Amino acid sequence: MGQAAKVLQLFKALHRTRQQVFKNDARALEAARIKINEEFKSNKNETSPKKMEELMKVGSDVELLLRTSVIQGIHTDHNTLKLVPRKDLLIENVPYCDVPTQKQ
Repeated sequence: MGQAAKVLQLFKALHRTRQQVFKNDARALEAARIKINEEFKSNKNETSPKKMEELMKVGSDVELLLRTSVIQGIHTDHNTLKLVPRKDLLIENVPYCDVPTQKQ
């Protein structure tokens, strides 16, 4: 796959993730869209393979961070937030064990 195709794939992945993470929040959706577009436009003339690889790594890391670490909160009262986690963030609750068991 060519470098341009990889860049386009990352661009689309970031926008898809943005739409999932900030669903129903027009302000956050717009701010994220503007930031993604600005970053890609500011680096569109980059030709150095090393720099491009570095930028691709940063973009991939941002996409992963958004997908795995961001939870929406909705103000329900003056001092109250209602958290709205996405289904892909909810993991099975595993009880904590103070004494680890030895694997056989």
